[in-house]
Amino acid sequence: MGRKPKDPKAPPAKKGALSPEDRQLWSHVTRQAEPLAGRDRLWSLADALRGSEGRDGTRAAPRASAGPEGTRARLSKGTAAQAPAQTPAGPKRPAPPPLVHGARDGLDRRKAERLRRGKLPIEATLDLHGLRQAEAHRRLEHFLADCQAAGKRCVLVVTGKGATRAEPGVLRSALPLWLNQSPNRERVLSFDYAQQKHGGTGAVYILLRRRR
Repeated sequence: MGRKPKDPKAPPAKKGALSPEDRQLWSHVTRQAEPLAGRDRLWSLADALRGSEGRDGTRAAPRASAGPEGTRARLSKGTAAQAPAQTPAGPKRPAPPPLVHGARDGLDRRKAERLRRGKLPIEATLDLHGLRQAEAHRRLEHFLADCQAAGKRCVLVVTGKGATRAEPGVLRSALPLWLNQSPNRERVLSFDYAQQKHGGTGAVYILLRRRR
């Protein structure tokens, strides 16, 4: 586009001002121009880094960094505000003391004496005769769990006395150990050898805790 010759009669333009021809040319250019993608983001970043004048000529206050450090700071702050307060864990319950034949774990003496004499009604019986240790152990655990779930209190477990009196049977020796292992120990209040009519030292009375 050619520029028109300057009118000699036109008043002199102020210093720094655009002539009518320059304004017309600038208007034509701006109508065809397209804004750059991310232009506002570039201005915001520039303002944040420089803390200098904004696009409108006013002094812009420094902005929070939009980089990774600023992002991590904002996320950390938000996470801290949203994190629920953790409830302190209560004191752990002490492990129950080990039991032996005739011992009482919170059981009154009168009831323990009735258990020893076989005066409590036997509500279930488990016979472990002829079983291998692993199978006998598994059956004992299921038996005690089922009896407690059913609300039964006094049960009888038969192990046998062993081949000879000098060497007690394997199951008879293992039964007190199994009763002191979890989860059996948490179910048992007391145990003791049975009376002769119920098998003597080859059987054991077991008193179970009430189901909570």
